[in-house]
Amino acid sequence: MYTVSEQSKLRNIFLEGQRMMRVLSLFFLILLGHSLASNAETPIHVLVWDERQPRQKDAYDNFLGNEIVAQLKSTTKDLEFRSVALDDLDQGLSSGNLEWADVIVWWGHVRQAEITEETSQRVLDYIKRGDLDLIALHSAHWARPFMAAMNWRSLEDGRRHFERIAPGEKVTIETVVPPRPQTVPTHGSAFTPAYFSYKTNKNSITGVVHLPWCCFPDYRPDGKPSTITVKAPQHPIAKGLPAKFQIGQTEMYNEPFHVPEPDELIFEETWELGERFRSGMVWNIGRGKVFYFRPGHETYPVFKQAEVIQVLANACQWLGRDNAAGPN
Repeated sequence: MYTVSEQSKLRNIFLEGQRMMRVLSLFFLILLGHSLASNAETPIHVLVWDERQPRQKDAYDNFLGNEIVAQLKSTTKDLEFRSVALDDLDQGLSSGNLEWADVIVWWGHVRQAEITEETSQRVLDYIKRGDLDLIALHSAHWARPFMAAMNWRSLEDGRRHFERIAPGEKVTIETVVPPRPQTVPTHGSAFTPAYFSYKTNKNSITGVVHLPWCCFPDYRPDGKPSTITVKAPQHPIAKGLPAKFQIGQTEMYNEPFHVPEPDELIFEETWELGERFRSGMVWNIGRGKVFYFRPGHETYPVFKQAEVIQVLANACQWLGRDNAAGPN
């Protein structure tokens, strides 16, 4: 049995312990709230890259990239922007800009080849590390960073394919580029990427990866309208969009689009003459992602349309949030 004095001391110890537990609980709740608030308030950094060719003046007074920035600023609050161009220092893709960015939105058309291979590889490295995600718009199917990402993904898919058909064997991989860079494949051409292999000896094979053309057989820049159908209505990029919507003026692209099989298909686009295109696709590229969104042409006001801007806002927020929050 405890004496009255001992019982009093034990009671005081117990009460002090309860008080400390309440203080610690409050402290951790404050820390958690601060952490959540910091994440919620951390802006997503969006680098909008535009080659700024003169024909954009047909539809955009201050260039297409600047129009995208203006439209997104008017509809979102958690995005910060830098608008850069091909003629800027370091082609707009300095290490400072790439370090700052969580997402890069890319518009390129007639000057794609001016991006250096070194710059393209640097952008790809940022994507693979998960430090940057890429949104490639319309004719950026021939943007060098997009093609580099598609080549990388084709090689990764090829490795998995060869390991599956020849388990346990040594695999040596060779690559074959399309016949000529930035040419248009005809209907009936073998689809790329394509995978072939042959036995080197009893325990090894050589796998041959025909890299993707990153193009398609038909295009028609007549400004006829298209219809976008949302194929993945629950996807964050499709948030707030109707099941179908029309693009009033756009260039037509027609399948097959020579790219690796996407991880996610979000939009399909169709035209009255029967053409169709997978117009919203996502690929995992290492720890990062690439989103290709097809509607466009620099002479049509596609990027003044509310649904198109909603897609870009959703994509920037979905892709950029983890990058903006920083490492876990």
